[in-house]
Amino acid sequence: MTGAGSFDGDAFDELQSRLAPIWPEITLRRRPGQRTLVVVSSLSLDLPASYQPLIAAYEERYLIYVLALATAPGTHVIYVTSQPILPRMVDYYLDLIPTADHDDTRRRLTTLSMGDATLQPLTRKILDRPRTVARIRSLVPDGSPAILIPFVTSDLEVQLGLELGLPIYGTDPRLAHLGTKTGSREVFAAAGVPHPRGTEGVHTVADLVDALFELTRDRPSPAAIVKLDEGVSGTGNAVVDLEGLGVDADRDGLRERILALTPEDPDLDAEGFLALLEARGGIVEERISGDDFCSPSVQLLVSPEGQVEVLTTHDQVLGGPTGQTYYGCRFPAAPDYAALISRHASAIGDTMRDHGVVGRFGVDFVVTRAADGWHAHAIEINLRSGGTTHPFLALMALTEGTYDVDRAEFTAHGTPKHYVASDHLEVPRLDTLTPDDVLDVVAEAGLDWDHVTRTGVVLHMVSGVGVAGRVGLTAIGDTPADAQDRFDRVEEALRDAAAPP
Repeated sequence: MTGAGSFDGDAFDELQSRLAPIWPEITLRRRPGQRTLVVVSSLSLDLPASYQPLIAAYEERYLIYVLALATAPGTHVIYVTSQPILPRMVDYYLDLIPTADHDDTRRRLTTLSMGDATLQPLTRKILDRPRTVARIRSLVPDGSPAILIPFVTSDLEVQLGLELGLPIYGTDPRLAHLGTKTGSREVFAAAGVPHPRGTEGVHTVADLVDALFELTRDRPSPAAIVKLDEGVSGTGNAVVDLEGLGVDADRDGLRERILALTPEDPDLDAEGFLALLEARGGIVEERISGDDFCSPSVQLLVSPEGQVEVLTTHDQVLGGPTGQTYYGCRFPAAPDYAALISRHASAIGDTMRDHGVVGRFGVDFVVTRAADGWHAHAIEINLRSGGTTHPFLALMALTEGTYDVDRAEFTAHGTPKHYVASDHLEVPRLDTLTPDDVLDVVAEAGLDWDHVTRTGVVLHMVSGVGVAGRVGLTAIGDTPADAQDRFDRVEEALRDAAAPP
């Protein structure tokens, strides 16, 4: 993440003090009078190379806020991106709610583009353009409660908030340590939540040898995971194979295994990963395994008023070289363990609130089943929005349902709802289609959103088709099988459309 703390802390504290008083008018769960949301979905993070072509598409993931315009007539949205948004995409989101007054909604939406395709974070691009900052400031109606909604809060977002005079719906970057892998383990320990055995503060191969020596001496493990303190969607991880090494593993043998570790980022080899570890620091911990193994997550919200709320549980869909890259999710998580991880997440949420955290964040778990039931280990905190945020925002806006944490069930008008979502739908030759083609294919297949049944598919990241052969979607159904079937049918329709003539 862009370095935190290089800003006027007192000025930022004063700015953020304005957030709690306006929260009742800002929260999307209410239908207030006037309010303004300035959405800057800037990936102000250290991104792996594979993510860079998709930066523009990731900036568009939160176009779902356009639905807030249609469902709350007093809302104004200012949506800023690096490159222009396809006009049809705005119409696409507005058409998801056919009862809305589209002319009125368009008047309450302003899209601004920097016309800048460079790899700098979007927030940096805005700050480098004083006239753009002034334009955004002028678009906020006088007297309207207004906030800046970032993807992640770094010192860049703080600087932008200060220049706009808008409080930020996000966590003070001076607390960014809590979202690192080291900080996550510290929070888990403070909250009394189970987490894997491991060691923080590792930088060198010698550090890893020492840590793994203690780990294997205490209890053998078939593998260990080394994690850069700041990583995205699992790509900052690597696996050390410890198979066959028992409690008497020697340091030379451990060193050989470390030098042969497998990075999750396909653009890195072992040497490159270890160089990043030395520069950035990280942790090493045992890799939890079991016959029944799942990787769920919990999304939480800490309101500016200090209330901790479990928003969702998801089962994550993982892939990649070592099975740690986030590809998508299923909502909600299986009821067998959803309540368990929600309880642990609530304790973590209380600890985060006590540190001063505000906004949305996620906690990833691994769960395994033994003779006495399910066991959960917390593995990391993502102190930002994430891949499970926009699908749930879409579900909320389109169905106006509620999630029951204890039952792990979302219902809308008496009917349970489920979804399968991904940012990574890829089929052969998908890059031969245009964004318009993708929208047409899904509509022609009868898979788009049906506002009567409150089921169907919502697309996102459509601009990723041409640059990376990838598109995102949320497939919503009345049962898990229904949601998965809709997802699969979109994949099949796009595969057929992209096939050679």
